Amino acid sequence: MTNAQRDIKRKLRVFAYAEKTGNVSKACRYFGISRQTFYKWKRSYAARGDEGLINGKPCPSNPKLRVPSHIEEKIIHLRKYYHLGQLRISWYLERDKAGGQVCC
Repeated sequence: MTNAQRDIKRKLRVFAYAEKTGNVSKACRYFGISRQTFYKWKRSYAARGDEGLINGKPCPSNPKLRVPSHIEEKIIHLRKYYHLGQLRISWYLERDKAGGQVCC
């Protein structure tokens, strides 16, 4: 069973339990979800069927916001071999940008 099938099955179980008991609040408490989440799932199911119940990524990735690979490699090197924290790594990167030599 794939993750998508598991998501669909779980959400349909929540809907069935809410239908059986006739109480959405009780069903949400039993399954540990909010009513807002329940109704979001229900709207999605009404609009797109089973496909609407599959968990998706919250937002698309934006490659324009990604750090260039050479800077990413420097950060990983500083973190892995020198165990530097966020602040010191930013100092090294600022110094490198200003023309100074960085250890890696």
